[in-house]
Amino acid sequence: MPDAFLLDLDGTLYSGAGPVPGAVAAVAALHDRGLPFRFLTNTTSRSRAGIVRKLQAFGFAVAPSHIQTPVVVAAALARAEGIGTIVPFVAEETFDDLAGFELVGGRAGGREGGKAPPEHPAVLIGDLGTQWTFELMQEAFEYLAAGARFLALSRDRYFRAAGGLRLDAGPFVAALEYATGREATVVGKPSPAYYAEALAAFAGVNDPARVVMVGDDLWSDVQGAQRAGCQGWLVRTGKFREETLRQGGVTPDRILDSIADLPGIIGGNP
Repeated sequence: MPDAFLLDLDGTLYSGAGPVPGAVAAVAALHDRGLPFRFLTNTTSRSRAGIVRKLQAFGFAVAPSHIQTPVVVAAALARAEGIGTIVPFVAEETFDDLAGFELVGGRAGGREGGKAPPEHPAVLIGDLGTQWTFELMQEAFEYLAAGARFLALSRDRYFRAAGGLRLDAGPFVAALEYATGREATVVGKPSPAYYAEALAAFAGVNDPARVVMVGDDLWSDVQGAQRAGCQGWLVRTGKFREETLRQGGVTPDRILDSIADLPGIIGGNP
């Protein structure tokens, strides 16, 4: 049995329709068996506190310490590099996780024509959905072309929403990379640094191969975990598609019909 678990959120534990059937019981089973776990999400539309509220409303027993988001990791990276100004192309709700930074431009507003841009800012690119406009992409391009630090909160291609598959942050990151000729530093899944941050939270778990990432994304969840030395388990919920599994070039260590299968596995069933 694995020593610890990393769990994706959207598409794995819940969807637009609410919790995946059996997901609340699966997380409760981890609690009951004393198995350490963390929720690893590429969600950039909610703060960590907002995610806690959402999960608790669904019936999950969760604390902020269980949750790792790209915004939190990006903030830690920016502080470590001595960056004090962030240009946030992320949802305003996540600004709570950027406390202590000067927020200029992007969704924070306050950009004035003719005014000198702040020195050494970091541009954060996340999922803005329908809030993306040409003007915002142009603004991000201008900051990056002037040398701003390029931080991408994820490279996820798409996610499943109520109306079907929707573009995630990855296509917008790729467009800005193409326009600027620069490569973004990805701080969310599948970044090895993101997984390393999660593994560091497990006291006494020394072998990444004994840690399992469970998610619905073949690249960010499964391949990202495998490249970090962990196991990657794929669930057939959320954005899962059989065609993607066949053609994606990634072989999960295990495939579950849903997270509801987890209690049987950790209870010793094959």
